[in-house]
Amino acid sequence: MYSLLLAIIYLAFISLGLPDALLGSAWPVIREEMNAPLWFAGIISAIISVGTIISSLMSDRVTKKLGAGLVAAVSILSTVIALFGFSLSGSFIMLCVFAIPYGLGAGAVDAALNNHVALHYKSKHMNWLHCCWGIGASISPLIMSFSLTSGSGWASGYKTVAILQAVLMLVMFAALPLWKNQQAVKNHEQSQSCSEVLKLSQIIRIKGVKYVLPAFFAYCALEQTAGLWASSYLTLQRNIAPETAARYASFFFFGITAGRFLCGFISDKIGGRNMIRIGTGVIITGIIAVWLPVSPDWLCLNGLIAVGFGCAPIFPSVIHETPANFGKENAQAIIGVQMASAYTGITLMPPLFGLIAENISINLYPVYLFIFAALMLLMTEKLNKTVSKNNKNKRS
Repeated sequence: MYSLLLAIIYLAFISLGLPDALLGSAWPVIREEMNAPLWFAGIISAIISVGTIISSLMSDRVTKKLGAGLVAAVSILSTVIALFGFSLSGSFIMLCVFAIPYGLGAGAVDAALNNHVALHYKSKHMNWLHCCWGIGASISPLIMSFSLTSGSGWASGYKTVAILQAVLMLVMFAALPLWKNQQAVKNHEQSQSCSEVLKLSQIIRIKGVKYVLPAFFAYCALEQTAGLWASSYLTLQRNIAPETAARYASFFFFGITAGRFLCGFISDKIGGRNMIRIGTGVIITGIIAVWLPVSPDWLCLNGLIAVGFGCAPIFPSVIHETPANFGKENAQAIIGVQMASAYTGITLMPPLFGLIAENISINLYPVYLFIFAALMLLMTEKLNKTVSKNNKNKRS
């Protein structure tokens, strides 16, 4: 039962990653068909992100009422509706309408499943869980690319992913008895049902939360900015061929996915705090390699891959440490707020760099990344000191 439920959770995270890269892959064709400006993709993305932030903040209340399994199944159902809606949309307004359930379906399941794995499974499984997200995010552009090159159109790509999501949704509903039959989950859900639903003001006052939220914000700002603007920086600033730049931009995401798979084998031995420190060190080293104005270009290109590998353990490690840092009774509420903080960084910071690149210089790309890496390191170290001090006070 234990292993089977874990496999179901892995499938749910593949499902979570599947829709994430679709819009970027399909938008060049969609905007031509709908005669929409290039930047309108940002409006759709923002609607999805806002929905994700809202559902993340609601995840504590919803999960304590329904349980993680039902939250996951219903959230995937919401995504299925959104994806089929996208495939049938003939106007930009309809895309915006279906972007609402698209976003709402992501935040609650993300927080609920992260919390469940943090409470009941080892650190290696958290890394492999987020590796599964990377698998889903890697599959969907291939599906969209096949739909476009075969002449089926972008709507067919969305429909195909919607069908895959629907199959995964049925698996999640069929697996609901596993959540009920697993004694550890049952005991946890019983304790949750008796616990108070924390307000945002109460969560912020918990010692250490004021450090973990900006750490999450900084990490996601760094990861998303690095991935979104890598190709433009390599092409415009380093004069690297567009096809080479695009290939290495994709290698950045491969670095994250492969890195999380490899980190799963060592994370339990090294520990979450050290995994975060090592990852941050690799990120900073990679950023320096990207920035150094030297030839040949291999140092810059491989520096970008190093940034991806450095990113790999940070998100899973911070999530997995949450119950230990703040208590199991607070974990679901805090993970929900962490997700909201993460998606806020994803929503705001990459577009901000776009404005900086357009109005000042895209050469500031590595500087921008370094600022967030430094902020993340500072905040995680402050968090570690606060938690250590709290634990010392409890023992004395």
